[in-house]
Amino acid sequence: MSDSSSTTAIAMERPDSATRYLKADELRIERYHASSKQLWDNFIRESKNGTFLFCRDYMDHFDNTIQDCSLLIRSDDNAIVAVLPGYVDGDMYLSHGRLTYGGFITHSSTRLPLLLRVFEASLTWLRNAGIRQFVYKTIPHIYHAIPAEEDRYALSLIGAEWVRSGMLAVVHPARRVPYQERRRRAIKKALDRGLIVRRTDDYGTYWKILSEVLLERYATTPVHTLEQIQQLRHAFPANINLYACFNGPDMLAGVVVYRSPRVARTQYIASSPAGRAAGALDLLIDHLITVEGAAVDAVDLGTSDEQSGKILNLGLVDQKEGFGARCVALDQYKINVATWQSGTLTRVFA
Repeated sequence: MSDSSSTTAIAMERPDSATRYLKADELRIERYHASSKQLWDNFIRESKNGTFLFCRDYMDHFDNTIQDCSLLIRSDDNAIVAVLPGYVDGDMYLSHGRLTYGGFITHSSTRLPLLLRVFEASLTWLRNAGIRQFVYKTIPHIYHAIPAEEDRYALSLIGAEWVRSGMLAVVHPARRVPYQERRRRAIKKALDRGLIVRRTDDYGTYWKILSEVLLERYATTPVHTLEQIQQLRHAFPANINLYACFNGPDMLAGVVVYRSPRVARTQYIASSPAGRAAGALDLLIDHLITVEGAAVDAVDLGTSDEQSGKILNLGLVDQKEGFGARCVALDQYKINVATWQSGTLTRVFA
């Protein structure tokens, strides 16, 4: 590790250091501490673009190799106007490398000029803390309670470098594109064989199916262990659920669904060989779209790329688009904090 990286790590570990607070344009930046957990979680729930992934019980389940450095941004009357979930890796700040999306979480009262000031003050804080690079993920608009893309304007003003765009396969249940004929035939086959879909808490059986599929196809294991996903399910019973397709008592396929107010997102989806032969996965996805999807605005079937977006899995994207899914961008940017010019965001005010 370089000297600058070491300095950053030391500064970030000291909550009482000079980098804890920084006043800029009547805003104060405060590093998150466990004592602010309830305050943080309440803000996430009341925000216009936050989901349960940003609640502390979810964020804090990651292993302790992550050096959390989430930020709270307060106004001069001490009210929280934004939060930034993130962590430090050497002299790099990531929001958020372990989550699907990241970036500033804001309140419905937050307007564009305020977000520009929030971004400006946060960049100043990060640079003073020794950060040189800021990796920033945007939150796809389908997850917003109300429009919240002020950060994209800020990114353009900064001249942030676009790094990648993951393509989420998204279905709007109320405005569905007709299924591909192949998908319809597979669903009919599953129904003719008497397969059914239901919610279940049998994560043990499903994790065995999932682990075997991932090992066979990708020589890898699930990101979450069985114990971790069970702990998360216990912490977020209204948000995390397992749906499975059964032939009698036998589980053939499953999917873990992350439910936010507007979106149902598939996290882990897999089928046994018997399930693939019987069309179990097709029936399962159809159930998510037509039954579970009736209560949300969108069903997010995830991305279909590999190797950080360099490879597109044509079979996977064909399957998802066969259910009427179409693409929503999940963009990621990099900001060179070391060369960023102070005042870039606030000098645009007329």
